[in-house]
Amino acid sequence: DKTFFEEVASELGMIPNKSGGDIGFERHPLAYLVEAADDICYTIIDFEDGINLGLVSEDFALEYLIKLVKDSVDSKKYNALTTKEDRISYLRALAIGSLISDAVNVFVENEKAILQGKFPFAITDKSKYKAQMDDIIKLSVKNIYQSREVVEKEIVGYQIIQTLLDKFITAFNNQADGTMSNYDKLILKLLPEKFISEKEGLYERLLHICHYVSLLTDGNALELYNTINGTKRV
Repeated sequence: DKTFFEEVASELGMIPNKSGGDIGFERHPLAYLVEAADDICYTIIDFEDGINLGLVSEDFALEYLIKLVKDSVDSKKYNALTTKEDRISYLRALAIGSLISDAVNVFVENEKAILQGKFPFAITDKSKYKAQMDDIIKLSVKNIYQSREVVEKEIVGYQIIQTLLDKFITAFNNQADGTMSNYDKLILKLLPEKFISEKEGLYERLLHICHYVSLLTDGNALELYNTINGTKRV
């Protein structure tokens, strides 16, 4: 794996930053752009979701978003929109556009340092809108991410993941130890065919089941959880 990683890094022209037996490389320039896209989209779209769910009032949200869109908003078009969802959607699109344009400027202005591996910042850290993004994130953490609705969903999610991991890992371990019960056999029959294989080591078994659970969609995980708990409607 180490050799393969070094080959990939070399092919991509990444700059080494370690010596001796350790390996390490400066960030690839594209990593800055992907990170910026992620920061921008999740910051604004999560904020939009919170507004549409009523966790942040429209008037309050407007105070935050207007700082990002004041140079591009068409007041006539905005005032013609009749629903909250349409108005917020319009502002969201403009806000993301403003942040993308600024991210491009930051990248171009610091291109030399980025290409030389001498830019130890996220692009959004140097954005002229950093203060506005920080304000939106703080409000989102307080009113959205920590809202009762979100907390309740997270609690349910933890319970689902814990149950799936516990049941499948226990069944796999009992199979390896030769102590598998009829219930364990039934649990393993829930696995897709490509995941039905014996693993000798505990680490391999844990990795195998974690990989399977990580591939489940929210809906599939919930359905499987209900099946195991006997609460699935049949």
